[in-house]
Amino acid sequence: MKIFLDTADLAEIERAAEAHLIDGITTNPSLLAKSAGDREPEEMFLDICRAVDGPVSAEVVAVDAAGMVSEGRKLAAIHENIVVKVPLTEPGLRACRALREHDIRVNVTLCFSTTQALLAAKAGATYISPFVGRLDDIGHDGMEIVRDIRQVYDEYDLETEILAASLRHPRHVLEAMLIGADCATLPPKVLYQSMKHPLTDRGLDAFLADWQSLGKEL
Repeated sequence: MKIFLDTADLAEIERAAEAHLIDGITTNPSLLAKSAGDREPEEMFLDICRAVDGPVSAEVVAVDAAGMVSEGRKLAAIHENIVVKVPLTEPGLRACRALREHDIRVNVTLCFSTTQALLAAKAGATYISPFVGRLDDIGHDGMEIVRDIRQVYDEYDLETEILAASLRHPRHVLEAMLIGADCATLPPKVLYQSMKHPLTDRGLDAFLADWQSLGKEL
């Protein structure tokens, strides 16, 4: 499963990319606004694309199909790593089809049902982003949608990749792996939580204490 980092914070991106922990980046207007300051979005996307060798999702803000296509083409022209992100609405699916006709990769976001995911795949989506945590928030089993999309995509041999999104904790990451999501996008906090385990820390402390008792140097 590919791991994407869900942030527009360049320092966090560079940290994870330099450690080879991630395969790509997802952003959205909220994340961009949080990190932009006085910088232009185009400049930020270019810096992110230079920092990570993989897909970088950049979201349109238009709500009509023509506007999404226009913005999407501008975003795609920034760098070859850009994947245009559109919402799972009727205009969004129309824009997805139009952008794919220009060989522009598309991430269809804000997916909350398996039927939506099927329609996105039929529109040519490169990635579908089901929002697990937001479904959990309203009392649903958010991971169930990832499981159902996997079954439908496999049944009909659809090429759209499942990008599990809105993952809130390491258990979400594990479940996405076990279900067979193609990708998962994680906030930096969840990425580093997934790396930690108390037994790892305890074991390392014991090894170091034993080595120090030898009074030797390597």
